[in-house]
Amino acid sequence: SFYARALSAIGYELLMELPAAITGHGDVAGFGVRPKPDFWIAAGKPNVPSVHVAFRVASRALVDAFYEAAIAAGGRDNGAPGLRHHYHSNYYAAFVLDPDGHNIEAVCHEPA
Repeated sequence: SFYARALSAIGYELLMELPAAITGHGDVAGFGVRPKPDFWIAAGKPNVPSVHVAFRVASRALVDAFYEAAIAAGGRDNGAPGLRHHYHSNYYAAFVLDPDGHNIEAVCHEPA
């Protein structure tokens, strides 16, 4: 899936899957860094309007790796890795649209 491939670059993995029979609505997948998931996504219709989710990472290299992995997984560019001075002087981020059009960001706030 897009998320399994894109988030692996920042150390996330699929840690839990719950079927609709348990959740009462749709299949759900939980991603995170072991031992527990902290990002959940459900199968179903895409949200309208779309959502923006940001993952804080420890280095600019991880932002770059996320961007490359997300594009390779089928995401669309929504802002290549780089500084976004309008947020603050060390805001280094990349933005990718997932297959449903949601804006997924990896951001590092640390100096180079």
